[in-house]
Amino acid sequence: MELILKYFPNLSDDQIERFAKLESLYKDWNLKINVVSRKDIDELYLRHVLHALAIAKLIQFKDGSKLLDVGTGGGFPGIPLAILFPECSFHLVDSIAKKLKVVDEVVAGLGLTNVKTTHSRVEDINGTYDFIISRAVAAMPTFVHWVKGKIAKQQNNDLKNGILYLKGGDLTEELKTYKTATIYNLSDYYTEDFFETKKLVHLPLKFRG
Repeated sequence: MELILKYFPNLSDDQIERFAKLESLYKDWNLKINVVSRKDIDELYLRHVLHALAIAKLIQFKDGSKLLDVGTGGGFPGIPLAILFPECSFHLVDSIAKKLKVVDEVVAGLGLTNVKTTHSRVEDINGTYDFIISRAVAAMPTFVHWVKGKIAKQQNNDLKNGILYLKGGDLTEELKTYKTATIYNLSDYYTEDFFETKKLVHLPLKFRG
């Protein structure tokens, strides 16, 4: 928890309380339904919460922004961002029902009212969003194909609508066809070794009516 306060010192009491609750909620539910590896659960704030919040180091979502979290797994990056941006709406989607059971229980335990979940493949989701967020669920070309037609026309934020993608390693190959993609090194935001090879990709996508 100190880690979160180190990088996000201006949290409200509500936000601090919710972030503090994450560990016990995930530890409890992870014993019943394994969504986070044993090693990762002990470093939940570093490997999951802080990693998810890297998106907030790049962009402060304006109130009313709509975000789609694809392949959310145990609720990352969606849940930490939903705590941080209570006036934005988050739609968390995963094709594995048991993972969403944990997400639903964590959302209920935190009393978050700005999160909804859907058990579905993302291709079957209707609606448009300012940003589609995710943590390395597929190579970028596959991911772009999945989310085609889901970007909102209206631009509300300082960053152009599109994909915000957390991924590690060398992305040169999979991003070579995307000339508008920008890669941000998480080591520019965080000093912990874990983030040395981690990156955040912003790929603007146009609305297709």
